Amino acid sequence: MMHRPTARWSACAWALVCAVALLAGCAGPSARQGAGAPRAAHALRIDPAQREASVARALLLVNTPYRYGGNTPEGGFDCSGLVSYVLAPGTPQPLPRSTAQWAAASTPVSTPQRGDLVFFNTNGTPYSHMGIYVGDGLFVHAPSTGGTVREDRLDNRYFARRLTGARSVFGP
Repeated sequence: MMHRPTARWSACAWALVCAVALLAGCAGPSARQGAGAPRAAHALRIDPAQREASVARALLLVNTPYRYGGNTPEGGFDCSGLVSYVLAPGTPQPLPRSTAQWAAASTPVSTPQRGDLVFFNTNGTPYSHMGIYVGDGLFVHAPSTGGTVREDRLDNRYFARRLTGARSVFGP
């Protein structure tokens, strides 16, 4: 004889599932996505000779419309789509898509060089926004809905307070 779960049993089961999920989230080395600096477990290693070409590609895309999930000049860009598009010609490897994946696939640097990635905490999560450093304190990024790809200063009041670090995908 098969029993149907009662509403009370279902509520208890749901509470148990939620509790297990919460505890599982705390079990890893980083309890929150983006908490602390991500590890470069599968670090990309793009030929450093591609640095200047990637900077040139990024600068050529200034004024391209922003589009969430976008990754082409025709369809527009979001921040990580812009980085993927700019760096794709320099590597045969599959590239990350999200900012968190880019952070995990890159190596921290203390001082960014042209072509390195810069990351920002724009929504309460480290590594939630990114751009490409183009030198002289400037970076190119796809900022937000209704905007376009643009160049901004790292010492800009908004971005300076939110900068979480610079990381590189270029080999030594």
